[in-house]
Amino acid sequence: MMRYSYISDVNLRNLRTFVAIADGGGVTSAATRLNMTQPTASRQIDALENELGVSLFTRIGRRLRLTSEGEDLLQRSRRLLADAESLGERARALKRGQTGTLRVGAAPQAIESIVADFLVRYRRRHPGIDIRIVEDGGARLPTRLERGDIHLAIMPEGDKRFGGRLLCPNHLLAVMSKAHPLNRRRVLDIKELEDQPLLLLSRGFASREWFYAACQVAHMRPQVLLEGTVPQALIALAANGYGIAIVPAGVLLPRGKVIAMPLVCRGAPIGRWRMVAWSEERFLPPYAHWFVDELVTHLRRNYPNREITRRAPPLPRPKERGTDG
Repeated sequence: MMRYSYISDVNLRNLRTFVAIADGGGVTSAATRLNMTQPTASRQIDALENELGVSLFTRIGRRLRLTSEGEDLLQRSRRLLADAESLGERARALKRGQTGTLRVGAAPQAIESIVADFLVRYRRRHPGIDIRIVEDGGARLPTRLERGDIHLAIMPEGDKRFGGRLLCPNHLLAVMSKAHPLNRRRVLDIKELEDQPLLLLSRGFASREWFYAACQVAHMRPQVLLEGTVPQALIALAANGYGIAIVPAGVLLPRGKVIAMPLVCRGAPIGRWRMVAWSEERFLPPYAHWFVDELVTHLRRNYPNREITRRAPPLPRPKERGTDG
């Protein structure tokens, strides 16, 4: 029978090491992430296995793989660590309310076009709050939010697991050189791209999935010239006539160098509202709520490429979840 003892501070450190090794697939990456030596990480796993009375990992070549017991305990360990962190955050919030660390996840284009400008103003108003920005693709941010890696995520709406506030519509844009034959359109139907060389974002970007879903509806097979991970690189190529870049409206565009227009599919807009989301199962400190409220207010006045996306049919405004505090 499995033995569970009381959870001490040392046990929590061991659990953090266990989760880090499971996420990274090895002791080396976990030790680097946790700023400890490999022997220390190995000793902590040995101590945890002895305390629990089960083996958590089995070695396959140079990698560690979770045992069935390890897989079962991994999710419980995540919840326990998240609860322990939430307890500390709640205590600090109750004690002072003006200091703390806020981890915000966002895709690169959202960091560039939304977070960077807003962050300067927020930190000026709340100098005691340490904002940690975590960069990742929009398709992976929900996993980080669910794990508790971040407090807030700026991501496409639609994931019913989370509460959130709507920020702004995020249409899909076609970006091309000023000399392109299609440059006079106010909006562009996706069917008109059928024979065009396209520059797409790679897997992991939510906007790529919107584009492919629209292609299926339009019964169109896109002619992909290049897939990339940096939207600005695709836009630079498009500006010089090397295909049409398909990017979300949250990307900043170089003024005067390209033409951009919203994409539609059979007259319907392509895109999703962007939201700031959080897990309703975890304590959210007061300064996180301040961040959300001020970001929503900030984007009501202006959001990236608003003058372009207003030419498109409006994206349906979804209902917000978990906004009652």
